[in-house]
Amino acid sequence: SSNLPPFPDPGNVLHYLTALGGLVAIPLILSKELCLQHDPLTQGHLISTIFFVSGICTVLQVLFGVRLPILQGGTFAFLTPSLAMLSLPNWRCPAWTQNASQVNATSPEFVEVWQSRMRELQGAIMVASCFQIFVGFSGLIGFLMRFIGPLTIAPTITLVALPLFNSAGDEAGSHWGISAMAIFFIVLFSQYLKNVPVPLPSYQGSRKCHFSKVLLGLAITWLICFALTVTNAFPSDPAVYGYLARTDIKGDVVSQAPWFRFPYPGQWGVPTISLAGIFGIIAGVISSMVESVGDYYACARLSGAPPPPKHAINRGIGVEGIGCLLAGAWGTGNGTTSYSENVGALGITRVGSRIVIIAGGCVLLVIGMFGKIGAVFASIPTPLIGGLLLVMFGIITAVGVSNLQYVDMNSSRNLFIFGFSVYAGLAIPHWVNKNSQVLETGIIQLDQVIRVLLTTGMFVGGFLAFILDNTIPGSQEERGLLAWKETCLEECDEMRVLEVYSLPFGIGTKFCTSSWVQYLPTCPKRPSVSKRKEEPKSLKQENCFKTSSEREPEIDIDTRI
Repeated sequence: SSNLPPFPDPGNVLHYLTALGGLVAIPLILSKELCLQHDPLTQGHLISTIFFVSGICTVLQVLFGVRLPILQGGTFAFLTPSLAMLSLPNWRCPAWTQNASQVNATSPEFVEVWQSRMRELQGAIMVASCFQIFVGFSGLIGFLMRFIGPLTIAPTITLVALPLFNSAGDEAGSHWGISAMAIFFIVLFSQYLKNVPVPLPSYQGSRKCHFSKVLLGLAITWLICFALTVTNAFPSDPAVYGYLARTDIKGDVVSQAPWFRFPYPGQWGVPTISLAGIFGIIAGVISSMVESVGDYYACARLSGAPPPPKHAINRGIGVEGIGCLLAGAWGTGNGTTSYSENVGALGITRVGSRIVIIAGGCVLLVIGMFGKIGAVFASIPTPLIGGLLLVMFGIITAVGVSNLQYVDMNSSRNLFIFGFSVYAGLAIPHWVNKNSQVLETGIIQLDQVIRVLLTTGMFVGGFLAFILDNTIPGSQEERGLLAWKETCLEECDEMRVLEVYSLPFGIGTKFCTSSWVQYLPTCPKRPSVSKRKEEPKSLKQENCFKTSSEREPEIDIDTRI
């Protein structure tokens, strides 16, 4: 498309690093349950690893997956079952790891404590990712979506973030003043001043670089914390409230970190497997898949592309499964998914280019090889992380609730299903955590599976919503299925769809043209000659036939690769 620059604008590449907050927050949240809260150097290695893997997965997704300009990164859907698994009695951190004076980060004993837990997470993620790969490349995701509607998706995504309020509150509570300041700046720049660009030096004439508003808010608060630390406004006694806001607590982590560190598969050892972890992560995989399908349609709409066909969705979910497999092998402690933040950024930056997102993925990959950068993020004061988590978890909760826009919320049926599912998804895990001995069967492996599943709120709430929505009588219109399908299944010119979603480098024309290959769920079915000559028959199709200069919004997907 002629309206796109021949090379990616570095400002747009930087804008796609708005996902940086999630990439940094996930390892820092996990570090407490991995017994790493007093080892910021290893936290920096985990951050670098998740950057590196996210870069690889982004490039794979854009080139061979759904083929839309959408970023890949860590997922909070895996975080809840991971924390539930690590809270099992046999994986709780020893008391001495909670005391900074007793932790020697280089001792073999301490290294084995945290690496054994990481290897357990790796094994569960890798096995669960095989399930996602099967669902994607077999085309099963299309069959499952017949039974999964807005009333199932809403409580599932909502309960990804709601149970994590303890983590956000504890981090922010280390100094509420600094956390409130971080929230103020994030809200100021991302909401009140969202249409006001922050200029940086540029070299492409009128095309200006713009910095991530979230990162700008964090950077300003970080500088204020540094000034208050230098002037000794914060207490220097670790036992006094407010000490964790100091910027010199982890000051030596940057100097200790290597300049270059290449993450590699198996860097923490050979992964181990347990049934409890696998079933818990599979619940996260299902939630992640459902959210990603919605992201695909939203991304296509905002980038001026036709709605993604089934074969593109199948490839997208399958490649996300491969991404989770790579994340497990590299040892990020998490999986990968499509980033909703990136989808929203499309409407702001007006850039629907695959090349820009591939460049952003390459930037993430390179950042992951610089150990100093990961160490810098690991040294962020605790209250700043708390403020960021409060904002992020609030947005994730709202994204879940927003799925109810398709549902008739004047219906007592729908009010009951959503309200009961969310409340049960909070109450049941809370009770199980306090009374797990009541559910013991005498079979250790079965007890662990039951406990992990019943303490994972999104599984409990999503499962109840799925059962109730598919068994309680209600029309498709009342359940929101009609509005959902109209949004997701708009018809478009088949040749335009092939142009956008066909595999690159001639693979789509060489591999998918064989008669038997066209029956594969990941390959498109070629339109007949008569269909190619048909004119658009509805207003819904009109947008698909406009040129890039006529289409609304005025951004167009880059079909050069």
